[in-house]
Amino acid sequence: MRKIALAASFAAAALALTACGDSRDASEDAEAETVEEPAAEAMEEVIEEPVLDTDMSPREEAPAGPPVEQRTLDQAADDAEAAVADFEAIANEAEASNQE
Repeated sequence: MRKIALAASFAAAALALTACGDSRDASEDAEAETVEEPAAEAMEEVIEEPVLDTDMSPREEAPAGPPVEQRTLDQAADDAEAAVADFEAIANEAEASNQE
């Protein structure tokens, strides 16, 4: 009995869905005329001039920071060599103290 009721309910649902369906052919919606019209409008030349937005505030300049020290390449190289020499001296002292 349950199988017959289940089959009848499926048949009724199928009939209800087919009754609500549209009988038009789907290929009618994809005609070239309906697609090309919005594209033609988008390709038309713009006649209007741009308008100034008065609500937009002008950009403020960033405050100037402290003056930057300008160093030459030679000065930077000399400082780097001095730093290397300092580290080598510290490493030599540490190695000498470990050997004692």
